[in-house]
Amino acid sequence: MEGGFEFHLGSGDTSVCRCWRVTRRDGTVHGFTDHDGDLVIDGLRYRADTGMSAGVLQSSTGLSVDNSEAVGALSDLAITEADIEAGRFDGAEVLALLVNWADPKQRQVQFRGTIGEIRRGGGAFHAELRGLTEVLNRPVGRVFQAACSAVLGDAACRVDIGDPSVSVEAVVTAQSGRSLFTLSGAESFASGWFERGSFEVLDGEAYGIFGMIKSDVLEDGARAVRLWQPVPAPIETGARVRLIAGCDKRAETCRAKFGNFLNFRGFPHIPGDDWLMSYPGSGAMDGGALIQ
Repeated sequence: MEGGFEFHLGSGDTSVCRCWRVTRRDGTVHGFTDHDGDLVIDGLRYRADTGMSAGVLQSSTGLSVDNSEAVGALSDLAITEADIEAGRFDGAEVLALLVNWADPKQRQVQFRGTIGEIRRGGGAFHAELRGLTEVLNRPVGRVFQAACSAVLGDAACRVDIGDPSVSVEAVVTAQSGRSLFTLSGAESFASGWFERGSFEVLDGEAYGIFGMIKSDVLEDGARAVRLWQPVPAPIETGARVRLIAGCDKRAETCRAKFGNFLNFRGFPHIPGDDWLMSYPGSGAMDGGALIQ
């Protein structure tokens, strides 16, 4: 907090309001304020017509999680119910400021974190705000299991998902509901190649939305892809989508499908539960090596 703002707060005659800057994962930035007029701070307009307010911020100097809640109106110009349903605000970064509206250069950061659970109803939304210490609740470390613990394409896996053998752009030619799509432009891949993979919308109203692929069938030159869950926004016929190959986390798949066994992050030679029920016999549990 700069000296001028500290002096202003100590004067007893203040002109302060609260502002929130919300940065979605797709890069879109929104600004909101509980002041009665819009404010411009660092080139971003903080809107005053959203009814935005926040609960009491709880924080501590220990490792407990800071938390708060933001409440606002659903508006076509700000946060819409369709955007919330599509998950566009899930995990968005939040910066809460205390601002001198008479001189917006005087301000203090009160909260920094992300949006957690969002509830909506009655023309309004309630968003849980999670502080930076929330990440301390996440388990850290590796799990000893036969299956790979990496996600296809992440820093541990190192598979290039932009490689034409791993992903492809296709066009939606037909659909049934919001979970079954017929695609063209991906006929060169074997049936089932994208099963357990991901489905990303590249344009249209559903731009940026991901889905997980349940089944992938190539039949009579047409590719039918079914998602585990319906996408939360409509996808127009003719929209472009990106399909990313599926990985079932097995060592055999890592070696044969992706040629990436050196980066396999599982332990395929760990004995399974069946060994607990086995008994000594020729070729099994006879004191010899399990792996030749």
